[in-house]
Amino acid sequence: MTAVDDVRSTVLRLRAELCALHAELVRYGLVVWTAGNVSARVPGHDLLVIKPSGVDYDALTPDAMVVCDLDGRVVDGLHAPSSDTEAQAYVYRHRPDVGGVVHTHSPYAVAWAARGEAIPCVTTMCADEFGGDIPVGPFAIIGDDSIGRGIVDTLASSRSPAVLMQNHGVFAVGATAKAAVKAAVMCEDVARSVHLARQLGEPIPIEQRHVDALFDRYQNVYGQR
Repeated sequence: MTAVDDVRSTVLRLRAELCALHAELVRYGLVVWTAGNVSARVPGHDLLVIKPSGVDYDALTPDAMVVCDLDGRVVDGLHAPSSDTEAQAYVYRHRPDVGGVVHTHSPYAVAWAARGEAIPCVTTMCADEFGGDIPVGPFAIIGDDSIGRGIVDTLASSRSPAVLMQNHGVFAVGATAKAAVKAAVMCEDVARSVHLARQLGEPIPIEQRHVDALFDRYQNVYGQR
């Protein structure tokens, strides 16, 4: 298999994977209409695959996914890429550990983002997945790499794979696109749980030593190895 054949095969696989992962955003109620997107890095190449802009989720197919370089320029695809492409390309350029990025407008997380407030680590699920509070990034305008800068800068001082961009929504990262989607799903669940807890009173913080222990166990012991 030549290098060209190899990248072609990888892109075909990622297009199919992303098509399935976008259906997960709908299944978990993280998006409405055509909002939101998932992207994936093409391993070993300065390329990413991302959802097209403004296309209905029901109309998404593997062939509809768009391949771009890491400056956000279209390399292959039938449609214009997501308006978040430049922002996500910035993340891939500056976070070589990131293999997938997801953006959602899930309602409870957006409510926290609209207040510009981090979600406090008051549940074991938050400690497990996020290793502390889910942080808030700065307000940034859509369409260039400003959001990407906010994501990278905010997550640099956090163990969280998710950030609430102020007045906007969730951006989550992961070693794979599936891991990023998982983080977005869990972010919304934590946002909802903590919101409900606040309706009953002041949530009880988890001691930092317990947060650290829970995070280590979940990241390194939990599940099948």
